Amino acid sequence: MKQVLTGFHAIEEQLRGSTRGHLYLSRGGKRYDIIVDLARKSGIPIDRVTTAELDRFCGSKEHRGIAFIVEEEGASPVQSLDDFLNNLSAETSLVVILDGITDPHNFGAILRSCDLFRVDLVITQTRRSAGFSQTVAKTSAGASAFVPVAFVSNLPGAMKSLQREGFWIYGADMRGKSADEIDLSGKCAIVMGGEGKGMGRLVADTCDGVIGIHTEGNIDSLNVSVATGILLYEADRQRRAGAKNL
Repeated sequence: MKQVLTGFHAIEEQLRGSTRGHLYLSRGGKRYDIIVDLARKSGIPIDRVTTAELDRFCGSKEHRGIAFIVEEEGASPVQSLDDFLNNLSAETSLVVILDGITDPHNFGAILRSCDLFRVDLVITQTRRSAGFSQTVAKTSAGASAFVPVAFVSNLPGAMKSLQREGFWIYGADMRGKSADEIDLSGKCAIVMGGEGKGMGRLVADTCDGVIGIHTEGNIDSLNVSVATGILLYEADRQRRAGAKNL
C-alpha cells in the first residue's frame, strides 16, 4: 500500500523523520530545492516526471508539482538503480524489468514470483505501469513487502546501465529461444512486456537476446505473470545447479 503526500510542509516533516519512499517532481523552485536536498540527504530516490504522470500518481491534479510516495507496510522496498549497482558484488544476480505492466493483479503476481525465486531487483517505469496499491499487496500474498523495486523514467537507459555492469538482458517473447537453452546463471535480467502489447521497440532493441517458453498447446501465449513465474523458475534452477557444482 502507499501514502501519497503532496503538501510542502507534510513532505518536509516526513523527510526529516525516519522514512522510506520516492519523491516525484514536475516543477522547480527554491521550495522544491529544499525538499530535494532533504531527500538526497535521506537517500530517497528522486525522479523528475511530467505533470500528467504526477496526476496519475496522486489520483488528482492537486499536487503543486510535487509528491512524496511513502512506503508503508505491504509496499515493496523502493530502491534506486544506482544504489543497487553501487552495492552489487556477487557474480550472480537476477533482475526483472517490467515494460508497461499496467494491471495491478499482474504486478502483484509478478512480485510474488520474484520473492519466491530470489529476484534481486524489479525495475519498472514511472509511467505506463501499475504502482503500489492494496490490490498489488493482496495479489502478491504479502511478497510486495520484501521485493526491492526501482522506478525509472528511462527504461532503455536503465538497461544499458545494467549491461555496463556485466548483465545480459533477455526480452521475453514466445518466439524466443527456449529458456532452458540460455545461460541464466550469472548476471542476467529478464524483460517482461506489457499486457497485449509486449515490449516497446527501444526496449526490445536494447536486449541482448530473446527468451521464450516451449509450449505445445492450442493457444500461442501465456499470461505475463504466469510467463514470469516460469522463466524465473528456470533461472533459479540454473543458479541452484551452479551452486551445487562449486
